[in-house]
Amino acid sequence: MSLITAFCAGIVLCAFLPDLPDGRWLWPALLLLALLAWWLAGWARRIALLLVLCLAGLGYAGWRAELRLADALTPQWEGKPLEFVAVVRGLPDPGDYGVRLNADVERVLTPGASLPARVQLNAPRGNWPAGSRWRLTSRLKARHASANPFGFDGEAWMWSEGLQASGSIGKGAQRLEDAGDALARIDRLRAAALARIQGVLGDTREAALIGALTVGAQQAIAREDWQRFSRTGLTHLVSISGLHITMVAGLAALLATGLLRLRPPLRVPPRLVIAAVTVLAALGYALLAGFSVPTQRTLFMLASAALLLASRRAYTPFQVWWLALGVVLLIDPFAVLAPGLWLSFGLVAALMAATLARRRPPGKLRAALAGQWAALVMSLLPLVLFFGSLPLVSPLANAVAIPFISALLTPLALLAVALPVDALLHLAAKLTAGFFWCVDRLAVLPPWSIPGLPWPLLALGAAGSLWLIAPRGMPLRAFGALLLAPALLYSPPRPAPGMLRVQVFDVGQGLSVLLQTARHDLLYDTGPGQAERVLLPQLAGLGVRRLDALMLSHHDSDHDAAAPGLLAALPVARVWAGQPDSLAGLRDDAAPCRAGQSWAWDGVRFDVLWPPEGLAGEDNAHSCVLRVATLIQAILLPGDIGLREEGKLVARYGRQLASNVLLAPHHGSRGASGVDLLQAVAPRWGVFSAGYRNRYRHPHPQTLARYCEQEAGVLRTDLDGALRFELGRTLDISAYRVQAPRYWRPRPGVAEEDVTAAAGQ
Repeated sequence: MSLITAFCAGIVLCAFLPDLPDGRWLWPALLLLALLAWWLAGWARRIALLLVLCLAGLGYAGWRAELRLADALTPQWEGKPLEFVAVVRGLPDPGDYGVRLNADVERVLTPGASLPARVQLNAPRGNWPAGSRWRLTSRLKARHASANPFGFDGEAWMWSEGLQASGSIGKGAQRLEDAGDALARIDRLRAAALARIQGVLGDTREAALIGALTVGAQQAIAREDWQRFSRTGLTHLVSISGLHITMVAGLAALLATGLLRLRPPLRVPPRLVIAAVTVLAALGYALLAGFSVPTQRTLFMLASAALLLASRRAYTPFQVWWLALGVVLLIDPFAVLAPGLWLSFGLVAALMAATLARRRPPGKLRAALAGQWAALVMSLLPLVLFFGSLPLVSPLANAVAIPFISALLTPLALLAVALPVDALLHLAAKLTAGFFWCVDRLAVLPPWSIPGLPWPLLALGAAGSLWLIAPRGMPLRAFGALLLAPALLYSPPRPAPGMLRVQVFDVGQGLSVLLQTARHDLLYDTGPGQAERVLLPQLAGLGVRRLDALMLSHHDSDHDAAAPGLLAALPVARVWAGQPDSLAGLRDDAAPCRAGQSWAWDGVRFDVLWPPEGLAGEDNAHSCVLRVATLIQAILLPGDIGLREEGKLVARYGRQLASNVLLAPHHGSRGASGVDLLQAVAPRWGVFSAGYRNRYRHPHPQTLARYCEQEAGVLRTDLDGALRFELGRTLDISAYRVQAPRYWRPRPGVAEEDVTAAAGQ
């Protein structure tokens, strides 16, 4: 098994490399090690073989990655109208602004253009049935998402799912003859099953959950219910995960075993029949769920395990586990980027480890308790790593919900979908209502938020977790808790007194900036969309559990849309707003920003420079302009003011505006960042917070040229990801795409040496 372990390690290593391995040294090294392994003997030969398999896994994953990279959308076709024929795959996801589709590109009609095999499209509201074929025109952009240190990594998800481009469908879409392949027929079957569920149960939360558990239609679940599942640690049970597929396959195996006992012996060994039934049941459920990438991984795992167990050779549980993992990574080397792979395989390994080194099998109750303890301990760090919090009620909720959902509700829901008996659907809905009743009450308890952990603490915590679930003969098992405790009690270091830390989050087309002193936190704007998508995970990852102040520059959705979710999730001591009336009913004690407001936190000075009292005009003119300064460095945050407001600021303050860092007004639009302002501020760095290839074309080339004329460096969240500034005696800068490069992540717009050279300025 050690050879398979080495091969898997090579595949895992490849996923976290900044660049793909160069075949000019990889393959000669592999050949040389293979010759050494043939020539050596004993332990030296074993080590050489392990290195050979590790390099083989690295080379294989690199080769597969090169094939996928070759399928990417080239920059020359980004943003241009492209005509092509595509087939809708999976169930459409209706939203507030249209319908999101995954589509396979069948044929490219634009001369000379090439498109990825699979794209994600935003379609106007209407009928976009699964399996339908369309002649479309779309402006696509390459795989790109917000790049922040914490929370959901959209780029990693798109890469692992094979989605290489995204865009919006233009006018004149023409429907063609529907696709007739097997996948399209399965998708139409799923859509029909979902329509029947909704037709019988209506547009209810029970119908949404049953649709998610049977045909994988998670899009119908309300956002509020997703939040409740997250707060109780039950999110993994809502989607068709490996647990559900394994449970259905296990029930099918039990049924097959019982039937075999009732009939005369067959010529075929019973173990082969049971293995075949197990795999077929898993295959059927995976197809009904849309044959998504996570379900495919589970199917491959079960098929590998079934084949091994059906053979005449005896395998230990961990040998089966390693072989199944090797098969999954061989088929899909990009699975290592999916949290589901680590959660599913990790929990299975934990359950097996709980039964090791026992002279006799434990009783059912004792085995269940030991398994629950092992699953709880081993899930702590993955939950912190992938989700940034630990739901305190998760052990209790999962202990009840796992058997209820997997062994009762899901089989009943599948039976209700398979049989044309509406009473079964109503019975499943009643059970679902009881499940929601429990979830609603458990979700009242808040989760335990844990900041992002450095790798040494993760490694130490992993060792402690393994030690805690070690067999009973392992000495000092309780010592594992001491190794795990630093990870669970970790608090990120704060800036020193007199220093200022600035985090410019990558929120797409919008703005959100966190300013931290030694003991205080101020958030300037919240960005667009929902707070739990980007903003709250970043604050949790940085260890921010409360805010001393929230300043909303003005009332525009790209600056304050996430404010309701933020105020509901975190205590905020004080709120300032350029237009406080916009917070009516949300925060009645919000105070207006007014020029002249000033205060100091921990040796750092905060000055509000705009707007003046009694200002009239459009929303952007009301933007709160904030200058924050240490003894040596300063940053200016001007919101969305335009040239007119800039001129008045320069006339009033002049060189008092001087700052090392200037957050470009209005995301770098042409009507902002005038020459007068740039000369007065004289920034070393201009920071542009904008969405990748946004429709406003921010930042404007003329604006960028003005910064270059002032010899100011340019940093952009759309190209560089989240930005971090440390203002003290020196100005230290880091960009997330430079700090955490991956071969599958789009390259930063600023060279690494440029950002590195900024340190110490």
